[in-house]
Amino acid sequence: MRTTLGAGTAALMLAFGTAVLGAPVHAAEPTGNDQGAGTKEAGGRKGSNIYAAVRIQYSGSVAPNGGTGNVTSADVNWSPPPCWYAPYLGAKDFKKKMSAEIEEAASAPGMTGTPAAAIGETKRHYEDEYGWTDTPGYKDYNVAKDGEGMFWAGVENPNEPDYLKRNSCTDLPFWVDNGEAPPPQYEEAITPEILAALAYQHMELPGTEVTLAPAGTTKVNLPTWAWLDKADFHEVQATAAIEAPGFALTATTTAKPVSLKLEPGTPDAETYPASGECTINDDGSIGEPYAKGKADRTPPCGIKYLRSSGDGTFNLQATITWDIAWTGTGGTGGDLPDGTFENAQAVTVQEIQAVNR
Repeated sequence: MRTTLGAGTAALMLAFGTAVLGAPVHAAEPTGNDQGAGTKEAGGRKGSNIYAAVRIQYSGSVAPNGGTGNVTSADVNWSPPPCWYAPYLGAKDFKKKMSAEIEEAASAPGMTGTPAAAIGETKRHYEDEYGWTDTPGYKDYNVAKDGEGMFWAGVENPNEPDYLKRNSCTDLPFWVDNGEAPPPQYEEAITPEILAALAYQHMELPGTEVTLAPAGTTKVNLPTWAWLDKADFHEVQATAAIEAPGFALTATTTAKPVSLKLEPGTPDAETYPASGECTINDDGSIGEPYAKGKADRTPPCGIKYLRSSGDGTFNLQATITWDIAWTGTGGTGGDLPDGTFENAQAVTVQEIQAVNR
């Protein structure tokens, strides 16, 4: 519970949550546009939290069926939100559901002591205006304001691997009037920035393969040219949106390619440039295509292998770095950590055979 609750109330609410409420359950559904998926949270209870019945719709360049995309954040300390608060139910529907949960819990065998007290306090909270610091109570589940707002509740991120983080949005459902922002103490309430981070998490970057010359098989000490055409190496976007009665937000996350790093797969090789970092050209391409007459030139982006791969191949790693930014509802926007995506290509390196006469 939040630190604004008194110790006694916090203990009661925790006991009530253990007895009645439940953790989010998620199911991915196709959007119908063949480009993405919506993650649907079907309202209900499980374990220790109540969860919101809302839908985040993903579109654009995103993984299918609500799955995690293929972008790796360059910032190891950054991660998508593990949970958030979102619109749940209107007042009448919430009363029907919550009051039934309370009655079911109160009638459970052995419901005495602290759990029983927690149930009583929660009932007072929603029926008799019992509140605490920064958390006002409600009269008859706010039924008199039905249609003027919604109760919000916690939603877990189904792609968050840490169970404790995923189930950390455990505050009791709270009311938000239509057109109003959630109370400031709910820092995890859904925002365009949270949606942008979720779009980042679901973003699918193109699996672009670097063009090589010679292609597939090269020779020892022969510069191998590498490049990416603009047509195959372009900006992509992913959008996340949420809509409920009286509430709608959207955010679009954009990834722009900025550089390519080549790792030959063996220390017995040289890269061009020496750093292995090939920057993007003015026209949006990387490197320069090989053509006849360039055999004696040093490629602006490429590799020179110093020994044969024998009967096998070298695993050339081509890592593309993407600049990530977002824009959202209300003119919001900003930057997110750079993303990377790695492609692997098998390269055969042969010895140049000399003939003595």
